[in-house]
Amino acid sequence: MTQPKTTSRSLALDIFRGMTVCFMIIVNTPGSETFTYSPLRHAAWHGFTPTDLVFPSFLFAVGNALSFAMKKFESMGQGEVLQKIFKRTLLIFLLGFLMYWFPFFHEQPDGHWALRPFSHTRIFGVLERIALCYCFAALLIYYTSPRTVYTTAWVLLLGYWAALLFFPVPGADPYSMTGNAGFRLDKWLLGENHMYHGEGVAFEPEGILSTLPAIVNVIAGYFTGVFVSRKGRTYEGLTQLLLWGTALVAVAVAWNLVFPINKKLWTSSFVLLTVGIDLILLSFLIYFIDFKEKTRWTPFFSVFGKNPLFIYLLSELFIVVLFTIPAGQNENTAEWINRVGFQAVFPGPFGSLLFALSYMMFCWCVGKWLDAKKIYIRV
Repeated sequence: MTQPKTTSRSLALDIFRGMTVCFMIIVNTPGSETFTYSPLRHAAWHGFTPTDLVFPSFLFAVGNALSFAMKKFESMGQGEVLQKIFKRTLLIFLLGFLMYWFPFFHEQPDGHWALRPFSHTRIFGVLERIALCYCFAALLIYYTSPRTVYTTAWVLLLGYWAALLFFPVPGADPYSMTGNAGFRLDKWLLGENHMYHGEGVAFEPEGILSTLPAIVNVIAGYFTGVFVSRKGRTYEGLTQLLLWGTALVAVAVAWNLVFPINKKLWTSSFVLLTVGIDLILLSFLIYFIDFKEKTRWTPFFSVFGKNPLFIYLLSELFIVVLFTIPAGQNENTAEWINRVGFQAVFPGPFGSLLFALSYMMFCWCVGKWLDAKKIYIRV
């Protein structure tokens, strides 16, 4: 059998990133939270669903991109490299903060509009975690040896486990929502008003302590990108990716017996599980794209991969706009569109899924227009 062509950049890695953004939009914007298929929901607490794979896969893709950025850093001075890393970190973090503050104004009971107070604005979130994980991983990889990076990754995973075990809320389950050490730290440093309240209580799923193991998802993505560039698109490399992915899944399932797989706590077993699944998925993508040269379907996902951050922000901000604009008594525009359009024709979960798919296609069309105009928004 002939080996696939080797280039400096893997199309499979780019398509992996695009597929991640595509699925992220679908799971984040259902037509109705009530009528959503269970695989498109996050696990209630312990456990795992396909939706739980989206965010860690995005971090994994950030690591993939970092493997190519590091090659460029080799030709730059230290000052220029640090400027790029910190500038990108601050911009992504700021965009995340502004996204949660948006639309900046709210209607008061007397009918007047007022600026949403900073005192009740969420500080940490998805983009903020991406920024911090990218920054830590980039600095670690730039300044230390691969062996040190490997060691640090395991220290983060095991250290986080120890922190949850030994520093819970006194008398509480160390793996409970409001009893874990991360909750204690976030409540102390951030305050409840700056935390996420979507669970019915103040709890930050992208909190400070749980960001530490998430860094490992980026590190794993970086080393995977390096490996794929060197030998991942050979049969030997493909076999190694599959074996490593399977081994990590097996270790994660075993670790789950004492350290539950939990996306909202971002447990270390969750990290190994998601990295393992990402390696397996990437192996299949490499096989079909690079080995079998089945690429006719790839342009669709490459649209998302070319402007991932912009399309993600668009998907989050525009749905907020739809939820903000009233369209009737006790109903907003998004709910109205779902009710009179999708639920009227396909009531239940299928209608909700069609809403999500249609919204994803709207975002794709914007991305396709940008691609046609050769507009690529980078941070």
